[in-house]
Amino acid sequence: MLKTFKNTISHQWFCPNFLRYFSALFLFVALSSAFGQGTNQPIKIIVPFTPGTGYDTIARAVQPKLSERLGQTIIVQNMPGASGNIGTDYVSKANPDGLTLLMGGNTMLVASQIYKNAGYQPLRDFAPVTMAANGTFMLVAHPKLGIKSVRDLVKLAKSKPGFVTYGSPGVGTPHHMAMELFKNDANLFMLHVPYKGTAGYIQDLLSGELMTGFLPIHVAQGFVSSGQLTALAVGSAKRHPVAPNVPTFVEQGFNSIDVDLWYAFFYPVKTPAPLVERMNKELGVVLSSPEIKEILAKAGLDAYVSTPADLGRIAAKDYARWGALIQTKGITFD
Repeated sequence: MLKTFKNTISHQWFCPNFLRYFSALFLFVALSSAFGQGTNQPIKIIVPFTPGTGYDTIARAVQPKLSERLGQTIIVQNMPGASGNIGTDYVSKANPDGLTLLMGGNTMLVASQIYKNAGYQPLRDFAPVTMAANGTFMLVAHPKLGIKSVRDLVKLAKSKPGFVTYGSPGVGTPHHMAMELFKNDANLFMLHVPYKGTAGYIQDLLSGELMTGFLPIHVAQGFVSSGQLTALAVGSAKRHPVAPNVPTFVEQGFNSIDVDLWYAFFYPVKTPAPLVERMNKELGVVLSSPEIKEILAKAGLDAYVSTPADLGRIAAKDYARWGALIQTKGITFD
């Protein structure tokens, strides 16, 4: 009887079913530890920009529901500076234990290539988790220019090279890079005026000190509706419901202009795959809820989830696309 029992134990130990059971048990323990069931440590969502940005809006929107689903405290921590490089670099060097999450986006694919000492490489140092949302840019102009379309802007800029000014919240920001892409496609020379943040940029755009520039559609539309700015085009593939009367660049003959913003969650690169998969699932549920979709829609953002692999492919494609433009234009920031 004892011999039979020993043989049974020996057989079960090497049985594939037992190994699968043991692996599942180990995974459960690991996930429980990482996501708060067995630790009092909170999960930090690092936002590498100031409060009030799209990044911050998304992180704070998902915070309570994600905390509820994981049974763990979630802290949103703003860590701005250097076009997002400070906070992004911090996460790239964080312990890959599932407790530090980056609220990132396509900005980091640009900033990492124009700053000489960014400290991280986005395709190497992060594990993609999921897309979070898309945002749309609108190209606007001050009414005193008297232009109504992208073609009008091109005609004016070509007739007076260097006369037209455009602004951005800083070198390498999406606003700046969107205009560089447009200038490259239309073969234009316009004068860039970079600001240290969004407030001064918008103020001078509204006053007419600046002639044109890109703004997130939810920011721009209010100024367009009040007559303070003129809408020229939206940067999305199709017209946006927030501004259905504003044509796209494609409709106006500029087929290569795709300047939509995207936002996504990332872990440090060595975070175990089971933790990435669990967070992908939980964030997917939260971002797909009607309540979160409504919150983001009011901020001009469209909730959008993905697999980690799909996010990785999108990031790689955009990294190469913006990198080529940065090299062609010689854009750097010391």
